Amino acid sequence: MLGATLALSLVAAMPATQAQTKTQPITVPELVARLLPSVVSIQAQHTPGANSRATPRRGSPFEEYFKRYFDRNPGRRRGSAMGSGFVIDKAGYIVTNHHVIANATRVRVIFSDGRKLAAKIVGKDRRADLALLKVESKTPLAALPWGNSDKMLVGQDVIAIGNPFGLSSTVTKGIISARSRFLPNMGRISASGFVDFLQTDAAINKGNSGGPLFNLKGEVIGINTAIYSRVGTNVGIAFAVPSNLAKPIVEQLRKFGRTRRGWLGVHIREVGADVAKTIGLARPTGAIVVNVFPGSPAAAAGLLAGDVILTFNGQTVPNSRKLPQIVAATEVGKAVDVVVWRKSKGRMTFQVKLGELEKATLSKKKGGKGALPDGAGAILGMQLSPMTPKLKRQYQIASDVGVVVVNVARGSEAARKGIRPGHVILELDLVKVKSPVDVRKLLVKARKDRKRAVLVLLQRGQDRNFVSLRIAN
Repeated sequence: MLGATLALSLVAAMPATQAQTKTQPITVPELVARLLPSVVSIQAQHTPGANSRATPRRGSPFEEYFKRYFDRNPGRRRGSAMGSGFVIDKAGYIVTNHHVIANATRVRVIFSDGRKLAAKIVGKDRRADLALLKVESKTPLAALPWGNSDKMLVGQDVIAIGNPFGLSSTVTKGIISARSRFLPNMGRISASGFVDFLQTDAAINKGNSGGPLFNLKGEVIGINTAIYSRVGTNVGIAFAVPSNLAKPIVEQLRKFGRTRRGWLGVHIREVGADVAKTIGLARPTGAIVVNVFPGSPAAAAGLLAGDVILTFNGQTVPNSRKLPQIVAATEVGKAVDVVVWRKSKGRMTFQVKLGELEKATLSKKKGGKGALPDGAGAILGMQLSPMTPKLKRQYQIASDVGVVVVNVARGSEAARKGIRPGHVILELDLVKVKSPVDVRKLLVKARKDRKRAVLVLLQRGQDRNFVSLRIAN
């Protein structure tokens, strides 16, 4: 694409009419010159020791690099963090990453012409690793337009501008190398299941965080956030928060000073092929509910554990990763239709009035009404026991319900499906169980009904999941 643009420019390097000049495509150097004034360097000052919490956790891709860096520069850990950002409004609003300004006591913005302005933190969002700043400028600032990240195709050219290693106004170029990258627990990158990243091979390094990723129209289609590297510098794999996800979050930060995400109130898992077959679903799709939080919108609407959410507010739910993004982007308080697949009943539609995720999370911390809950014979290769105080202490089980797995036979179906001592069986075929006798009775019924497998709801700690276990008839 770039080659074609340059070729046209060279061919046209002869006397041309004014009309021909107007239709000539803009070159990359011309585009960059237009964009540079809107890209800034972010300097975040920290109190002594505050920035140490931003160091990546042990075993992360960034650990060794930062260890060497801070060993050589011990004062930097307690001094300042450098990053990038970009202007989105001439009134002085600037977007960057949350991790660039996290724990900052003072933030300063440095423009490409050398101007330095103090910045106020308007709002920040740890979940999507975004933050919004505001500066007061005597002259209007050049704002950058948002682009449509959904239209970016793998292989399309992109340009990144930022301040790697403090080297301001650095430009790199590459392509979109992948879409919808899910990065759970990557170092201390804040972004979670709410973000499907764009992947690029444009050179991104420490200091590029928060900077814009452009298409060749000069539109921001991503915010550069993370790299994957075993040496701490660019190896051709970098990740950006898509603009279509970032834009509404930034608008909420500007309007409310925080995010207001939709909340359904369910714990979900991926639908495996064996689970889909067990519940009569034609193919693995959607997100299976493994827990409905008491007092949640889902509970009020009548959703149950074992329901597979197929569509939400008219949008197809292809997998469990996509559902949190769809729900979070939906307006708080809005009544939406949720289509589920329920075993033995098929498709069902429920209307749910969404709550607010941030309020539900705060309630959890305070232990309020809307708090998110925690979660003897050989049967199917498992040795089961009723819940006892001794087993609760041994396996650190928080609840009083369910049947405890105390042993699993080698080579059994349960072992192959990952069931281990300490797992708690809460339900079998969507029926709650309180003792091994309950489990055995339900298995007898399943065999009489000529079922080939049963659906088991397991819990360990706060983690719940459905597992399909084959049974012999």
